[in-house]
Amino acid sequence: MDVYDITIIGGGPTGLFGSFYAGLRGLKTKVIDVLAEMGGQLTALYPEKYVYDVAGHPKILAKDLAKNLATQAQLFKQTICLGEKVTRMDRMEDGVWKITTDRSEEHYTKTVLLALGAGACVPKKLDVEYPTELEGQNIFYAVKNKELFNGKDVLIIGGGDSAVDWANEFSQFAKVTLIHRRDQFRAVQTSVEEMKRNAVDIKTFYELKQVVGNGKVESCVIFDNRSGKEEQIKCDAILINIGFVINLDFLKSWGLHMEGNAIAVNEKMETNLPGVYAAGDICSHPAKLKLIATGASEAATGVNFAAVFINPTAKAFPGHSSNLNLSI
Repeated sequence: MDVYDITIIGGGPTGLFGSFYAGLRGLKTKVIDVLAEMGGQLTALYPEKYVYDVAGHPKILAKDLAKNLATQAQLFKQTICLGEKVTRMDRMEDGVWKITTDRSEEHYTKTVLLALGAGACVPKKLDVEYPTELEGQNIFYAVKNKELFNGKDVLIIGGGDSAVDWANEFSQFAKVTLIHRRDQFRAVQTSVEEMKRNAVDIKTFYELKQVVGNGKVESCVIFDNRSGKEEQIKCDAILINIGFVINLDFLKSWGLHMEGNAIAVNEKMETNLPGVYAAGDICSHPAKLKLIATGASEAATGVNFAAVFINPTAKAFPGHSSNLNLSI
C-alpha cells in the first residue's frame, strides 16, 4: 500500500495552505475533498464575494484567492482526490491511519490534518412557504454569479458578514433592501457602517412573512416582529443569508473529542487521536478566531507538529522559508 506522510481532509483555504506548508516540510502529501473543485466555501458558496481578512490583500475575490492558494499548493505536486467524502478513519496496528471514502477508496497515511471548514453544512431556510423551483432562479442562499442581481430589486435577509457584504456589493448596481430580525449585526462593524452610508434600505426587527408572485418572485410581505405591522415591498430576487445547519455527528463516530460544533485541539493543533490534527473553522481552542488568516497559521502549526510526530528528531520550527533550500 502507498502510505503518505500526511493526508489533509478538506480543500478549502486552510487545507490548501496546509498542503503547501507540508510541501515546505518535505512531506509526501495528499488532499481529499468532497467537492468537485478546490477552494471550499470560497468557490462553492461565494466565488464573487470579496474577502478582506487575508494578509497582503486589501481585498480579493474569493474565487481568485482560491485559485492563488491552489496554485501555491501545487508547487509541490501533491496528490489531489476530489469528489470523495471521507466516511471513516481507522488506526491500524502499525499506527498508520486508513481513511475510507464513499467511493470505497482506501487511503493510508501516517498523520492527518482535518481542515473541514464548517463541516457538513447546508444553508438555513426560513419557515416561509414558496415553490421550491424558485430556488436558484429568484431565491438564493449563496451567490455564484452576481450578474443575476444586476438591476434587480433585491431583498437580503440576515445580519452576518455575508448578508452585509452582499448588501454593500449589490448597492452599486441594484436596489437593495436588507431586513434583520434584530438591531444588532454579527457582521464586522466597518462593513455595517459602510452599509449605512450606501444606498441600502435597512429594516431592523423585520422578518419575511410571504413571497408573492406567479412562477417568479414579484414582491414580498415583511413584518415588524415587535408590533406585527406588515409591509409589502417590490422585489424580484431574494438572498437568504442566515447561516448554516451543521451536522458533525460523523466526527464523533471517528472518536474525536468535540467541543460544541468543533474539534477540540491543544496549542499544537493536536486532537485526542494520535497523529491527527485539526485547523481552521472546524477546530476549537481557547484563543480561537474564525478567520482565514488564523486558519493558515493553525494549518502551519499542525503540519509542523505532524512532521515531528513522523520523525521525533525533526524540529517543530524548521526555520524561515527564505532560509530553506527549496527548488520550486
